Amino acid sequence: MIDNLKSPTRRQLLSMIGKTAGGAAMYQAMTTLGFASESSFNSQMELTGAPAGSSIIILGAGLAGLAAAYELRKAGYKVTVLEYQNRGGGRSLHLKGGDKFTELGGGVVTCDFEEGNYFNPGPWRIPSHHYAVLHYCKKFGVALEPFIQTNNRAYLHRTNHFGGVPQRLGDVQHDIRGHVSELLSKAVNTGGLDKEVTREDKEMLLENLKGWGALSKDYTYKRSHTTSKYRGYSVYPGGGLMPNDQASTPLPLDDLLKSGVWQDIYAQHTTYSHSPTMFQPVGGMGKIGDAFTRECQDLIKLNAKVTEIRQDDSGVTVSYVDSNNEAGPTQTARADYCICTIPLSVLTQIPINVSKPMADAMAAVPYETSFKVGLEFKRRFWEEDEWIYGGVTYTDMPIQQISYPSQNMFKQGSGVLLGGYGYGPTSYKFNTLTPEERIEVALAYGKHIHPQYLKEFRSGTSMVWHRMPWTLGCYGVWTKETRDQHYKTLCSIDNRIVLAGEHCSHIPAWQEGSILSGLDSAKRLHQHALSSV
Repeated sequence: MIDNLKSPTRRQLLSMIGKTAGGAAMYQAMTTLGFASESSFNSQMELTGAPAGSSIIILGAGLAGLAAAYELRKAGYKVTVLEYQNRGGGRSLHLKGGDKFTELGGGVVTCDFEEGNYFNPGPWRIPSHHYAVLHYCKKFGVALEPFIQTNNRAYLHRTNHFGGVPQRLGDVQHDIRGHVSELLSKAVNTGGLDKEVTREDKEMLLENLKGWGALSKDYTYKRSHTTSKYRGYSVYPGGGLMPNDQASTPLPLDDLLKSGVWQDIYAQHTTYSHSPTMFQPVGGMGKIGDAFTRECQDLIKLNAKVTEIRQDDSGVTVSYVDSNNEAGPTQTARADYCICTIPLSVLTQIPINVSKPMADAMAAVPYETSFKVGLEFKRRFWEEDEWIYGGVTYTDMPIQQISYPSQNMFKQGSGVLLGGYGYGPTSYKFNTLTPEERIEVALAYGKHIHPQYLKEFRSGTSMVWHRMPWTLGCYGVWTKETRDQHYKTLCSIDNRIVLAGEHCSHIPAWQEGSILSGLDSAKRLHQHALSSV
């Protein structure tokens, strides 16, 4: 079981409230660490005037490599893309019925979903401020639809709290707001904030807290029709001679503090990167990778496993073999320059002659592990039984999250849930399981939140990213110290080679970081080529 949530004290809670005014500073700190960063993309790239006869080889047909390939070809370069897999798009993919792959260790992962159902094992949502992704989706005709990140009808679940009964996210959110309003009101009324607010401000603050927290006349947060208008009723208002509505009972403050559920509310889905409105491609995340692949298909050589990268004063030679027949003959490709988007977890195992600072930078970035489990059910019981349409449920069980589909709402028949998504130590535990065991474990845990699981289950699939031979992990992990020491070097042009990918961005783990890195490397390499003529 996961034990990474520590219960805050009252003092810590009030401290957290006081720190709200410093949210901007917190966001900047997160940006420094490579998270929650807004895209710097503001217009499409227009590269022109490539030196006559110039060539570039790009390693990897993920979004970084294909974005670079697309723009550099327009500039006049001869572009060749080598891709390990039998498809383009990299981690921008989705699994659907009939898909099948073998992971490291020999496990065979299958997907038997019914037609029209799919599962995003990698990227699964697009923030509205990821302008580069949105730009190319529009340019390439990739239809998008809203992705519902936050839904007050979804659950917060703690195994050893609230009797193990899942609590509606909205109920918990409003209860925390109500209890905090009551605490602040008491502080104001007892003179605890006299040094901070004037008498006039004190009166206005009390009045606003009463409305914001749905407090009673004596500034308490308790069971009433007023609080139920926010957190929901135990019996909802009806019509005619139906039973009268009944107010619901708020969760006690002590229980909320001890359970740690407030961390899910204020640390998980309220970060800038997850703010509404978010989007997803219609039909699955792989539609983006498919679109880039379609635009660059004549440039891509699939099933090409890179075995060596050598540069000299006049160009770069890449050796590769057929990834379906690695014992076959070695082939080579040569170009004036190289953009390498191979994940560092793989690249550091390939012979490459770069400078020592570059080699040190490549070796300084470990990769996070991650797992996802997709579960298909015979009917959309979360909608029909529990009024949940989109959103994410959070739990302290190893599955960590359950996400409900934002598409095909009210559809009759089967539907697919994200039945588990985690990283870190829990993910390593999932990595040890067979594909079949992952499904069994996800069902065993998930039934504590949705008792319908076992009766309604139809099929399942999964992906554990450290077992993917073409990436060996989910995304590059930076710290402030490693960024300060190695990031600039990693992104610099090393003679005739430049790296790109989400690991070469301040938005790791996001498609936006990949595309921006690809575009930036293409632009700088183009400028370098022009200055070298």
